[in-house]
Amino acid sequence: MVVDKEDEKIRIDKYLSSKLDLSRSKIQKLIDEEKVLVNNKVISSNYKVKENDSIEVNDDLDYEINIVPEDIDLDIVYEDEYLLIINKKSGMVTHPAPGNYTGTLVNALLYKFDIEGEGIRPGIVHRLDKDTSGLMVVAKTEKVHELLSNMIKEKQVERHYLALVEGVINHETGTIDAPIGRDINNRQKMAVTDINGKDSITHFKVLERFNDKTLVECVLETGRTHQIRVHMAYINHPVVNDPLYNNKKSDEFGQMLHSKSIKFIHPITKKELYFEVEPPKEFMEKLEEVRSEK
Repeated sequence: MVVDKEDEKIRIDKYLSSKLDLSRSKIQKLIDEEKVLVNNKVISSNYKVKENDSIEVNDDLDYEINIVPEDIDLDIVYEDEYLLIINKKSGMVTHPAPGNYTGTLVNALLYKFDIEGEGIRPGIVHRLDKDTSGLMVVAKTEKVHELLSNMIKEKQVERHYLALVEGVINHETGTIDAPIGRDINNRQKMAVTDINGKDSITHFKVLERFNDKTLVECVLETGRTHQIRVHMAYINHPVVNDPLYNNKKSDEFGQMLHSKSIKFIHPITKKELYFEVEPPKEFMEKLEEVRSEK
């Protein structure tokens, strides 16, 4: 939509609430989720619209949906009264979204645990893409959720990922420092972009080289959506079997990306927590396949 002159200087949350018949709180949630763009840029709720502003709203979440607890197996690596650490299997969606209102990690969590919080992602401090496997931390209380969220923001939670990528990377280590934002040509994808991008930094280390692929360990300094997948594709080494960012044909297992370890100081007990898990068998089978081709 395009702003008319008579609507100038109205706060965008108020403006959109009147135009779209949505509550201001829902509009503010959409803005917080970076689903409202003005002239292809992310804005805040107090932005005042100007004549001829082009506004795009991607209302792809129903915040009023009723999340049904479901008895779904979970691999619990650690649990105490404050938090959980879960080894998420590849193929499991983290929280409800269009087309995936059931069968998600949140549905399973609400069945098995007393998780505080409202909306579509109670307990979820950080997410993993559907086809990314591995370790996630979940908060049981809103206080712990806030503490863990701040720790991630302050880079106090160390997460290491394994990725099998296309091509042979000749140098031993590298840092990708390139802003990531929503792809303006495909709303399902993220991209390296200056238009609506946020600072994004990924460090990687080569673990093993094969004929035409490389196994790398990645450490995130920031936590943008699809960050490793976007950054590795940006340097022409997309993650193997990635259906979004790799032009090669992929199978239903999805990208060869695994959250292998997590380390942080417990926000309540102040004890150091460190856990590491092996990739799923499909990941290991692919590794063995490319090793045998050397």
